[in-house]
Amino acid sequence: MRVPFNRPYATGDEFRYIQEAIESGNLSGDGTFTRRCQEWLVRETGAGKALLTHSCTAALEMCALLLEVGPGDEVIMPSFTFVSTANAFALRGATPVFVDVRPDTLNLDEGLLEEAVTPRTKAICVVHYAGVACAMDEILAVAAKHGLAVVEDDAQGSMARYRGRSLGGIGTLGAISFHETKNLISGEGGALLVNDPRYAVRAETIWQKGTNRSQFARGEVEKYSWVDLGSSFLPSEMTAAFLWAQLDRAAEITARRLEIWNHYHRAFAEAERRGQIRRPIVPPECTHNGHLYYLLAPTIEGRMRLLAALKQSGVDALFHYVPLHSSPAGRRYGRVHGSMRVTDSISERLVRLPVWLGLGEAEVDRIIDTVVEATR
Repeated sequence: MRVPFNRPYATGDEFRYIQEAIESGNLSGDGTFTRRCQEWLVRETGAGKALLTHSCTAALEMCALLLEVGPGDEVIMPSFTFVSTANAFALRGATPVFVDVRPDTLNLDEGLLEEAVTPRTKAICVVHYAGVACAMDEILAVAAKHGLAVVEDDAQGSMARYRGRSLGGIGTLGAISFHETKNLISGEGGALLVNDPRYAVRAETIWQKGTNRSQFARGEVEKYSWVDLGSSFLPSEMTAAFLWAQLDRAAEITARRLEIWNHYHRAFAEAERRGQIRRPIVPPECTHNGHLYYLLAPTIEGRMRLLAALKQSGVDALFHYVPLHSSPAGRRYGRVHGSMRVTDSISERLVRLPVWLGLGEAEVDRIIDTVVEATR
């Protein structure tokens, strides 16, 4: 039987909570389930404020609005990321500045940051690839030295930590994804985490379409009106109800994904020792979440052979990303700082294997056997 790359997981409580949301008579957002999810996120991440959004992309766009980036500004980020990381800032007229990644974690290389900063730099946007944290201590030190904000694109990092701190709750602002391909899901969905209290009130205003409706609901103003820029960033209560069923089981979901991840990791140790593939590297200060399992083939031809073998075995495996700096829009809206040697190399050699709850042991073993045989 075919093994899909991803299959969304449901805990079994989603329909019950959605029914509760329908019966509450409030479906448009910012209701009981929205608040329940936001309170959970604050407790879990240590953020000062959490606001559910309809996507991680929306949360990143809120970051750009909050930081007031615009024409002439630059935002440093990796090129090895999804397009939303760059789009959020390019939409405001800022220039994404692409910097190379580390060869071990595939995260933004903190050693290259200092030389990438210019008088136009407004922020650093890090991406915690595969739920493995960037070197946040070093990144925050560079940001503090130059007076820069740090945005965490934590699309892949729910329940992951850096030196005991939850990802998304470390920088100035954080953005989380609950897309169906992530660990904790609501179909589409996301959240903005506000860690700097200076942005808390304005974040609510932007979230509420540029109005002071949240303050009005708390009795802080007599009426609400349009007071700032904003947009419709809220998800519906049905989306929040689905998400609550996931957050309520977050520890269990994470543990089960890690079981699959660790099964792969143990099985490929010998092939890595022989130099046939390279497994993911997780630094000791990082606690990852089993979001994805990737392998690096020695060459692009090796990746093609591996993908062909998995397809022949009925397994859907993928590669990503086409680096943003080499894409048509990346060349148009961004610029490169320094060599992109590592980014170019890993993007040609990386293979992602299926990781999803419900993936059976026999299916995992079939994937492992196929990889081992194809890399001999």
